[in-house]
Amino acid sequence: MEWKKCYLDVILVPLGFLLTVGYHFWLWYNIRTHPHSTIIAINASGRRNWVAAMMKDNEKKNILAVQSLRNIIMGSTLMATTSILLSSGLAAVVSSTYSIKKPLDDALYGGHGEFMVALKYVTLLTLFLFSFFCHSLSIRFINQVNILINTPQDEPMSLVTPDYVNEILEKGFMLNTVGNRIFYSALPLLLWIFGPVLVFLCSITMVPVLYNLDFVVNSGKGKLNDNNETRDFV
Repeated sequence: MEWKKCYLDVILVPLGFLLTVGYHFWLWYNIRTHPHSTIIAINASGRRNWVAAMMKDNEKKNILAVQSLRNIIMGSTLMATTSILLSSGLAAVVSSTYSIKKPLDDALYGGHGEFMVALKYVTLLTLFLFSFFCHSLSIRFINQVNILINTPQDEPMSLVTPDYVNEILEKGFMLNTVGNRIFYSALPLLLWIFGPVLVFLCSITMVPVLYNLDFVVNSGKGKLNDNNETRDFV
């Protein structure tokens, strides 16, 4: 009897989650094999050049470097704050004795038992906490770059090289990206409160949205190939 009530949750929610996971595996494959077709790989190359330029002419560009990193930290701080606020709200709902599901039982598909409702809120709480954790670590690494990027390069045996600073910066951006993707993955699950059908539909909708955010959409007379060259359309 319980299966008849929850079969849509068991089928549609994992399908939507696997769709999102499959897209990110495909994105990772393209980053490794066709880096110049993805915005993530192109931005990583640009950051590498940016760090080298900032440290090469540090006396003139130190303020620019600090301001740019400050803006990145502000973005990560905003996402971390949003994640922990949502986690606090969900924790308050989970611990509350007031039931908000009864008015929705007749209007929505899927299971409405105590176990299913608890599973929904605990899953969301876990995702938002992981998002907060990743953004917090991202802020830590970028704060380190904020100091290291202004290190003088006069000493020949200096351990703080542009490659080292770029490695720390990439760790910060990687954690920031992971935190954002966990946050985005939690948005369809947030609709799970209103039924599993909305979760599946939202997961399908997010794939083309993420595609346009992650891949270079060529429009115009040129096309960027894997050799970072521009070719005209015939």
